[in-house]
Amino acid sequence: MKVLSLFDGISCARIALERAGFKIDKYYSSEIDKYAIQIAQKNYPDTIQLGDVKTINKMTIEKIDIIIGGSPCQDLSIANKNRKGLDGERSKLFWEYVRILNEINPKWFILENVNSMSKENKNIISKILRVEPIMIDAALVSAQRRKRLFWTNIPNVKLPKDKGILLKDILQLDQNFYGVYSDYNNKTVFEKAYTLGIGCGTSRSITSQQVITSPVRIAKIGKGGQGDRVYSIEGKSVALSALGGGRGTKTGLYAVKDFVRKLTPIECERLQGLPDNYTEGISNAQRYKVLGNAFNVDVVTHILKYINE
Repeated sequence: MKVLSLFDGISCARIALERAGFKIDKYYSSEIDKYAIQIAQKNYPDTIQLGDVKTINKMTIEKIDIIIGGSPCQDLSIANKNRKGLDGERSKLFWEYVRILNEINPKWFILENVNSMSKENKNIISKILRVEPIMIDAALVSAQRRKRLFWTNIPNVKLPKDKGILLKDILQLDQNFYGVYSDYNNKTVFEKAYTLGIGCGTSRSITSQQVITSPVRIAKIGKGGQGDRVYSIEGKSVALSALGGGRGTKTGLYAVKDFVRKLTPIECERLQGLPDNYTEGISNAQRYKVLGNAFNVDVVTHILKYINE
């Protein structure tokens, strides 16, 4: 299969294609972040890097079987109060995806973007691509809540079955690890967290009979901003962000054994369906960023498997 991955990031699309059973003949990547490119090339040295999406046209590359891409969401996400939608500086790159799709005309395509976009923008994208999106929450196949819309011409895609994976199932529990990530240790907060149980301010406890499909917020540090909210490992993680890591960012903190801490880069890799240390080789700050910008590999693998059905 010959692949063009737009806004490729760390080449999660390639991992998904391989897991779905496809042999990759050529993999073209359009990406401009130097750290993401470094990780992609470390893991897949034969990746053909094309650079800026604006420079790609049908003369650039040969016939392509599938185009996969998650166009930037910053101007579409509800997290951006001043969002400008598809006219925004970043999210208007969707139109480059459309241009390339029309010029190259592959057999298959997948476009990924945030579920929290406005109904108006969702309808515009659906009209342009001539398909309705399917919303898949990565919580079904991982320990992370991550609701995303997928537009694709791959037929009959259904929701994946819930694998029942919780955050506690993917944690690194090596005792040596805590000396590095213990900066949020707070005995009072930790004890309060487990007294509260499900839902901040309640006295209910988590039971084995409950089906947990969301993060379980149990406490907060300080004013309780997005990076200071504490969650139980008996639930899902919040969606990874390019501002990942917790404490002043958006990924949150978690009550693990005797510590309240952020997730490690390896734990974030697992949440995205990546192999351990896939993003090793750049700073932790950059690892969090590229992982937050990635899509969940196992969700896209699920979609790709419908090509052969």
